[in-house]
Amino acid sequence: MTPTAEPARGDCRATYREVLAEPRFRLLFATRAVAITADILRITTFSVLVFSTTGSAPLSAAAFGIGFIPQLFGSLLLGSLADRLPPRALITGGYALTCAAALLLALVRMPVAAGLGVVALVSLATPVFHGASSRLVAESLEGDAYVLGRSLNNIAAASAQLLGLALGGATVAALGPRRALAAGAVLYLGCALAIRIRLPRLPPGESGGTPGSAGRDSGAARASLRGAGLLLRRRTVRRLMVAQWLPVAFVAGSQGLLVAYSGERHFAPGWYAVLMGCLPVGMFVGDLVVGRLLRPPTRERLVVPLIALTGLPLVGFAARPGVGVSSCLLLLSGLGYAYQLGLQRPFLDALPQDGRGQAFSLLGAGSITLQGVGAVCLGAVAATIGTGGALALAGGVVALTAGWILTWHPSTSPVPVPNDSTGSENSQNRTLSPAVTIR
Repeated sequence: MTPTAEPARGDCRATYREVLAEPRFRLLFATRAVAITADILRITTFSVLVFSTTGSAPLSAAAFGIGFIPQLFGSLLLGSLADRLPPRALITGGYALTCAAALLLALVRMPVAAGLGVVALVSLATPVFHGASSRLVAESLEGDAYVLGRSLNNIAAASAQLLGLALGGATVAALGPRRALAAGAVLYLGCALAIRIRLPRLPPGESGGTPGSAGRDSGAARASLRGAGLLLRRRTVRRLMVAQWLPVAFVAGSQGLLVAYSGERHFAPGWYAVLMGCLPVGMFVGDLVVGRLLRPPTRERLVVPLIALTGLPLVGFAARPGVGVSSCLLLLSGLGYAYQLGLQRPFLDALPQDGRGQAFSLLGAGSITLQGVGAVCLGAVAATIGTGGALALAGGVVALTAGWILTWHPSTSPVPVPNDSTGSENSQNRTLSPAVTIR
């Protein structure tokens, strides 16, 4: 597929205006922002509904996180469909499926176990249509325009999380949890209709197969497992995925401790919500500043310092600070999330042309799943050393991750690793692009 926007190549810096001028990206960007808002509304509202029905905190927590962990299995078993099926039908079907699930939860009074099963089944398909959407973005934008497109998506995600939390609370208070779920279903339906009407009918990926294979003769599960294996055997791809997974897993997972931390420190009611909002605010500002003001080589050189910035402020929670200092530490941590912008070009360059959709599916599903696992692990640690100690430990692990990435390549050459879609031994054993290395 020929890219439809080429506003910045190489080391030239693009602008957000140039990126938003691309109609296909603008549509995908807008619908994804609305869908994230609906996701947050649905997740929080379903958790409230389960708690109001059962009075069980563990079941309420399960309702909050049940949509996370199955995504990795969905990507491994179905991820190749992101390259094998036409993207318009796939993305439209994904939004329609989540709309139907939200309506089912809203209208049918089912046992809690059945409701959890509905959410888990839908989450199996989520990485597929997200992977198809990400593949279209990569094919629509080139060079720094692609990086800024990812930056805009991050900004939209942070803003939509805040809006979803506020909208969820207001809607539940005004309408009750079931009608709030129905309101979320309406948002999903709007996304599905917008994609169906506005997105052109496009072919599947260039080969429609798994990475390194041009065929369609194998089943979806077999092709997906084979494609995931081929991707993860490439050391460059594997390392870049892990670099994008680990910091987010521990920092986002630490958000699950903020309610308990506020309770332990006897903060005034409602302050936990302020603390939970500090990370997305920091993410918003960090992506805006790093994406707009820094040139591509500078972003790639700052990957390690920004990862360290993501983790080190959390170490300050070992001192059990008050509300003001805690808020500042979380804001600083959120600023470091912009490190991901420096990894986007090397990651895209390392992917085979015929497996981009599955790679993006695996990247997103792995990130979501590890966030859920991180929250569970940190919760278990907090039971032993307290929430402040667990938050500090999470920050320390992220800082160690920055040190690990620092060891990846000794060269200072700014040339990214070239793409080699043949899957040869040489391409699999290349290390991270030197452009993202700080000596």
